[in-house]
Amino acid sequence: MGSVTLVGAGPGDPELLTLKAVHAIERADVVLIDDLVNPEILNFAPSTARVIQVGKRGGCASTPQEFIERLMIAEARAGHRVVRLKGGDPYMFGRGGEERASLRAHGIEVDVVPGISSGLAAPASIGIPLTHRSWSQGVTFVTGHGKDAESEPEWKALAQSGLTLVIYMGVARVDAIQAGLLAGGAAADTPVAVVQSATRDNQRQLITTLGQLPQALRASGLGSPSIIVVGDVVRCADDIHAPLVRTDSVQSCTATSHRGGVIQARRGHLPL
Repeated sequence: MGSVTLVGAGPGDPELLTLKAVHAIERADVVLIDDLVNPEILNFAPSTARVIQVGKRGGCASTPQEFIERLMIAEARAGHRVVRLKGGDPYMFGRGGEERASLRAHGIEVDVVPGISSGLAAPASIGIPLTHRSWSQGVTFVTGHGKDAESEPEWKALAQSGLTLVIYMGVARVDAIQAGLLAGGAAADTPVAVVQSATRDNQRQLITTLGQLPQALRASGLGSPSIIVVGDVVRCADDIHAPLVRTDSVQSCTATSHRGGVIQARRGHLPL
C-alpha cells in the first residue's frame, strides 16, 4: 500500500515552498497538480514521476472532485507515493479536508504539508499587514461564494465585525460582495486592495475603496485568481506605481485609525 501527501504549494513563488513540501515532492511517484500551482515547482519532482493535471478553476472546465479522490485511492493502492499538489494551503479553501476524509475512509495513509496561502501572501506582497494595533484586532478569511445559496457568506455580519476581511474567489461576485458589506454598515470609503497572481512575476494589484470597488476592478482589467482585502489595514499598502512617498496629506498606517477621506483607485497614497 502506498500513501498520499496533500502538499501546499504556496501562492506561486517556488521560494515560498516549505522544506517539507520539497522533500515530499522529491519522493513522489505520482504528482496530481492543480491549475493554480506554479509549474516550476515540478522541477523538484523526480524525472520518473508521473504528473497528472487535475485542474480546478472557477468558471472553467474542471476535473470532478470525485474523480480526483478515486484516482488518489487507486494510485495509493497500487503502491505509489502520491503527492496531491495544491495551490496555497490544502486546508484553506483547498478541499483538503474532504480529500483527507475520503482517503482515510478507504484505509489510505495521508499526510498534510501546510503551505502559505495566497490570503497571507497577497497582502504581504504590497505591504499590508492583516492585523495592526491601530487598525484591526483580527482577520476573517472567507470565500466569495458558498457551495450553494444556503452557505453564502453573511456579508452584513462580516461588515459589522470590524475585522479585516480576506476574500478568496470573489472577483466574479464583487457586486454582490460590495452590496452586502455596504448594507451591513461598512463605510463606502473603506480601503480595499485586490491582488492578482500574488508573488508571481505577473502579479498585479489595485488599491481602491469599497464604494468604487466594482467599477475600479473592471477598469483595471484584473481577474482571477485574485485576493480581495477589505479594511483599514489597506492604508498600509505600498505605493505600487512609484517609490513609496508619504506626505503630511497622506495617512500612514502608524497613525490613529481614521475612516475619513477618499482613496484614489490604483494608488497607494491614502489621503486624510
